[in-house]
Amino acid sequence: MTSPARLRISVIAIFFLLCILPAVNAASVPDYSITYTITVTNDGTGLWKVEYRTPLLTDEDMSAFENYSLQMNTVYLPELRDLMQRSAAQAALGTSRMMAVNNFTGNALVQTSPTGKFGVVTYTFAWTNFAQTNGVLSVGDAFVGGMYLARDNTLVIRYPQGYTVSSVEPAPDQTGDGLTWYGLRSFMPGQPSVTLEGTTFPLLPAIGGFLLVIIAFAGFIVFRRKNRKKKPVVGPDVSPEPVGPEDAEEPAAPLSKADLESIEEQILQLLVAHNGEQFQSEIVKDLGMPKSTVSTTLHDLHQRGIIQKVKKGRENLIRLVR
Repeated sequence: MTSPARLRISVIAIFFLLCILPAVNAASVPDYSITYTITVTNDGTGLWKVEYRTPLLTDEDMSAFENYSLQMNTVYLPELRDLMQRSAAQAALGTSRMMAVNNFTGNALVQTSPTGKFGVVTYTFAWTNFAQTNGVLSVGDAFVGGMYLARDNTLVIRYPQGYTVSSVEPAPDQTGDGLTWYGLRSFMPGQPSVTLEGTTFPLLPAIGGFLLVIIAFAGFIVFRRKNRKKKPVVGPDVSPEPVGPEDAEEPAAPLSKADLESIEEQILQLLVAHNGEQFQSEIVKDLGMPKSTVSTTLHDLHQRGIIQKVKKGRENLIRLVR
């Protein structure tokens, strides 16, 4: 099964294949999955999140994963940082564009779901000038050696609001919240290639902007009146059960135990990916679920002491209890 050395190869060496070497074929089916999520920003930065997920079937598996977790920040994260910095340097030579990678984080978490117990490792980092910004956003030339996705591995490329995909090669397996490709698959050098065009809007005339401000202010007044009768929050910062705008919705329909555990797992993955905390409104947006469903699940996690709710202005900041 998965030893610390094998985990190191699976999570770190895959970047070597991704960014430096040509695509190769895998001869065996892995007992893990890796999801690469690259969020491209307006300035061409690529925000990377790499999630490695492996089943923990035996005590030996659990022990190996725990040993890896203990060495993550002292051994594996520095090695990943060094490897990606060298990869970005080679990509910069191939694209004639200055590049850098920084802001590395690493997290390891054991998750239990209806399908079993899993070890989840998440790495994040920022790759500046990952995409070209010459009038449009162009993604792909940083993949100087192409890319290989093993079976059960996934690549997701997300882009900023206000941009549309004008061309993509090869065609993704799924669209929606980004462009998604599934393994088993090999990409040619410079692929996947995505061209994104921004949508521009004319400036509002002065009178139109003034009316917009009035409408927005009126909406704020109405919102304050509707929420004036709400029960005040207990405590200066952390409350037993804070109430924010994201909680103001009809009660959620009863969830089955399996559904609740599935949603809980997704929320915990989001919190780990965001260094242990995220606003409730962002969780709702990322999951694409009704506010009431997310609120019900967070309430259950809060009652069990897994998360903490912190009042920040008019929002709830959800924190993972370490």
